[in-house]
Amino acid sequence: MALLAEFHLLQNFAPSNLNRDDTGAPKDAVFGGVRRARISSQCVKRAVRLHFARQGLIDSAALGVRTLRIQARLCELLRTAHHHTEDEAVLARAVAAALGELKLKVKPKKDEVHGHTEYLLFLGDGEVKALAHAIDQGFDELVKEKPGKNTKASLLACIGSARAVDVALFGRMLADDKNFNVDAAAQVAHAISTHRVDRDVDFFTAVDDLAAGSEAVSGMLGTVEFNSSCFYRYAVINLDLLRANLGADAPALMGAALEAFLRGLVAAVPSGKQNTFAAHNPPEFIGAAIRRGEPMNLANAFEKPVHHGESDAGLTAAAVKRLQARWQGYGQAFDIDPNSLRVLDLTGVWQGDARLTSVEALVQATLDAYTAASEGR
Repeated sequence: MALLAEFHLLQNFAPSNLNRDDTGAPKDAVFGGVRRARISSQCVKRAVRLHFARQGLIDSAALGVRTLRIQARLCELLRTAHHHTEDEAVLARAVAAALGELKLKVKPKKDEVHGHTEYLLFLGDGEVKALAHAIDQGFDELVKEKPGKNTKASLLACIGSARAVDVALFGRMLADDKNFNVDAAAQVAHAISTHRVDRDVDFFTAVDDLAAGSEAVSGMLGTVEFNSSCFYRYAVINLDLLRANLGADAPALMGAALEAFLRGLVAAVPSGKQNTFAAHNPPEFIGAAIRRGEPMNLANAFEKPVHHGESDAGLTAAAVKRLQARWQGYGQAFDIDPNSLRVLDLTGVWQGDARLTSVEALVQATLDAYTAASEGR
C-alpha cells in the first residue's frame, strides 16, 4: 500500500470572487443536489506552487517554470551563462533546432525574434540549464540545423537530468514525447462550499475626481459578482511516487517538498479580485495525516449542506463536527487509525488527543510522522 500524506482544510472566506468562470462570476458546482461555491484545483495548485518560490520554501534551483517562452529563456542563458555574443536571431535559430530534436516546435511570432512553443512546457530549472549547456556544446551544428549524434543524445538527456519539486508534485505531460512525462505525486480536489450558496452582485461606480459643478461624477459604472463560503479543501500526496519522481535527489528534497506543500496549502490564497475584496482569511481547521492505504476525500460529510442552525458557533464549527464524524466513520469502516490525523482546529469543536495549537506544531508533527513511517516505525 502506498504511503500517503493527506490534508483536509476548512476555510471560511469573507465576500470574495477568488476564482472566476468565463463570465467573470465565481465558479460553482452542484453537489448533494444544491449549488455550491467552488475553487478549481488548478487555481489552488498554482497558488501553492507560486508560494514555494515567493516564500523561499524551496531553493529556486529545485523548482520549475511553466512557460511558452522557453526559446527566449535559453537565448538569455546562452548570453549570460555561456557568453555567446552572436546576433539574437542566430541564437534563436540554434535554440529552435535544439528544441526540434526534442519534438518541441517553436512557432514564430510576428515581428519578434523569439517564438512560442505550441503548448506550455513545465521544466525544472536544472533541466533548462542543462539544455542551455547542451546547446552551447553543440552550437555550431545547431546553427546549421544539422546536429550530430552526440549533440542529439546530449539534448535528449537533459529532460529528467535534474529534479524539480513542483514538477515531481504536480506532474508534466509533453504531448509529443511520453518519455518526458511525469506522473503527478499530488492530487488536489476542487474546493467546494460545505453549504448551499447564492451569488450576490456588487454595483459599483468609479468617481471622476476632476468633475465639478453639475457634471456627472461617475466616470464608470459596473457590477461584480461574489459570494461568501466555507470551503472544504482536500489534497493528497503519494509519497512513494514523489520519492520516485525526485530520484537521486529524494533524500535531500522529500522533507522540504512535504513541508512546502503543507505550508502552501495553509497560506496560499488565490488572487482573484483580491484588490476588490481582500478576502485574506486563513483556514479555521487543518488536518494532516501520514498513513498507508487508499486516498479518502471526506467531502461526503457535506453531501447534506451544513446550515446555521447546526451550531451556535457558526457554519465552520458545524462543518468541523461533520468532518470528525465522517473521519471516525470511515476509520471504523476501512480500518484507519483515527489518531493518524493531526489537527489544528481554531473552532475548538474537534474532540480527541491529536489536536495541536499552531501551524508550526502541525508541520513538525507531520514531518515526524513521515520520518517514522518511512523508517518503518
